[in-house]
Amino acid sequence: MADDIRRLSEALARDPASPVYLQLGEALRKTGQLDLALKVAVRGLERHPHDADSHDLLARIAVDRGELERAFDEWDMVRRIAPAHLGARKGMGYVLFKQGRYVEAQAYLSEAHELDGEDETVATALAMVRVKLREAGAQAPQGPQGPRQVHPEDTEDTADPADRDDPEHLRLFDQINEGGEHTALLLDATGLVMAGTYVTQDGRDVAQEVGAELSGVSDEARRAMRHLELGDWSSLTVETDAAVVAMAPMRDDALLLVAATKAMPLGLVHRVLDRCVERAGAWLTKGGG
Repeated sequence: MADDIRRLSEALARDPASPVYLQLGEALRKTGQLDLALKVAVRGLERHPHDADSHDLLARIAVDRGELERAFDEWDMVRRIAPAHLGARKGMGYVLFKQGRYVEAQAYLSEAHELDGEDETVATALAMVRVKLREAGAQAPQGPQGPRQVHPEDTEDTADPADRDDPEHLRLFDQINEGGEHTALLLDATGLVMAGTYVTQDGRDVAQEVGAELSGVSDEARRAMRHLELGDWSSLTVETDAAVVAMAPMRDDALLLVAATKAMPLGLVHRVLDRCVERAGAWLTKGGG
């Protein structure tokens, strides 16, 4: 990296108007030389004030320096110069998320998802934001009229089945899980929990966290199958030190997950997965999803 920085610095010295400053500024940023990176970016921006990439570089440097407001303003400028700039939406969503402004963060990340539905970082970030929105709704302070309600318009019509008052979705797999050392979840395409629970040994339901981590798994499996010319994927089993996890695709890119203890035979895990797929399919057909 040091050689690259030297080479890029020499190239910029020979031609101060060269766009090589973008590469140099990024290289300096990645090596933690933020003050130098900032100087390079500012000088480049003075020569190229209407270049979207210049403002994008300055925004990323500002984030690394902890200057979130400045980063947001620079990404807002990027968006005005280049309306289809994916990085600007992602960056603005990130800043708003860090500031706890989840509804606004969701709006920008949703725009980013519309620009590139294949970007897994956007899908994961969007899922995390929606988890925070649900947590904020669940923890709303009590008032004279009872708890404050989070209406669909507050979250841009992205309320999902897991927000319903009816707990049916939480109990969807109870009969199948009863007496077994396993649990099941139904996740939508962005990793949001549609049905089921994932309760840890200490009693915490970590279903939302699990869903956020698994966002994009269906797309990855589909791409892998296509690359290997193996056709459509129907199930996937992963063995870890702590558990066995089996997954299967559902309609509309939803994902069914069964997690079981290591002591549970694989054949039984697969039978449980099949039963859960059948149960979830019937629920979705009835309009549960």
